[in-house]
Amino acid sequence: MTIEVGSAAPDFELKNQHGESVKLSDYRGEKNVVLVFYPFAFTGVCTGEVCEIQKELPRLQNDDVQVLAVSNDSPFTLRIFAEQQGLEYPLLSDFWPHGDISRKYGVFNDDKGCAVRGTFVIDKDGVVRWSVVNGLPDARDTQEYLAAVGAL
Repeated sequence: MTIEVGSAAPDFELKNQHGESVKLSDYRGEKNVVLVFYPFAFTGVCTGEVCEIQKELPRLQNDDVQVLAVSNDSPFTLRIFAEQQGLEYPLLSDFWPHGDISRKYGVFNDDKGCAVRGTFVIDKDGVVRWSVVNGLPDARDTQEYLAAVGAL
């Protein structure tokens, strides 16, 4: 079941594309978080979505907001993906235990072995304030993220 708006966001610690640990709770009291789950690097819709986030990064990520993107790829894959696409925000690996965090947010597809397209806007208190969950083939609209962050 997908985490509902108004619920506490499950904390996690994952490795980013540089092998550094990133904890959601490190942002508590400091920044709102746009948490974006996507299936896999180097796939058409996923690449389009993460590049659209990069394009909007100056408006989307700032002193009050941090973007974190999560896939079920290894950190090594994410490093090459970020370098090739010019991505300047953390790509987090939910590789092992496979899909553990995706499952906690209710966006893991057991049949496909990957996360579906779930996005959660989490406030500085660690509460989910907005979310959208799309199926694997359906891209999300980054403008919706901007509107959700602007409403905080």
